[in-house]
Amino acid sequence: MSRKKLQRFAHNAHASNVIERGKPLYTTVRGRWNEAYFQNSHPLVLELACGKGEYTVGMGKLFPERNFIGVDIKGERIARGSRQAQEAGLSNVAFLRTGIQFLEEFFVEDEADEIWLIHPDPQPRDKEEKKRLTNPSFLALYHRYLKDGGLFNVKTDNPFLYAYTLEKLLESPLYTVEAHTADLYNSPLMEEHMGITTHYERMFTEKGFTIHFIRSRCKK
Repeated sequence: MSRKKLQRFAHNAHASNVIERGKPLYTTVRGRWNEAYFQNSHPLVLELACGKGEYTVGMGKLFPERNFIGVDIKGERIARGSRQAQEAGLSNVAFLRTGIQFLEEFFVEDEADEIWLIHPDPQPRDKEEKKRLTNPSFLALYHRYLKDGGLFNVKTDNPFLYAYTLEKLLESPLYTVEAHTADLYNSPLMEEHMGITTHYERMFTEKGFTIHFIRSRCKK
């Protein structure tokens, strides 16, 4: 294991804004995020598969009246977001180290007001559909934790995943698609960009790829 990874794991072990195995809140925070961690009643926003937490931190800066949780299994990634949130003095940002399939252990039904998926792995091969984070099983999982009327947002540079996700959301009785575009930067939805970009988004747009976006609303 590299020295940098070890340093990031050590950071997570001591960072109060990282919830991971071995810390008290890891087993007690379920259904109590606003009470036990944020200590307020602000809306709760999740970024799933958050990577380095660029969106989690970016939104935390823009919306101090909301609480943000970045969820990812990779500790060396969320350590970067954790450090950035600390440096910016963001008390409304936290990171949870776990796999998305284990959300049941940390959230209760109707606890989240909004969910974001930012550039998830498209898993384009047919045999990988069960791994796509926008397949019907995952959409049903997110629906469980979203409040009625809560927003589910997807941003991707991959045209296949965009088309697949849009199709599944339109077919689903659990969501209503409110807006979508295959070229976010040149659409009326550009305000959804919020001026926040990830490393990969910058890399792909520099190569000429367009950014796709879908906003849908949970129905219960």
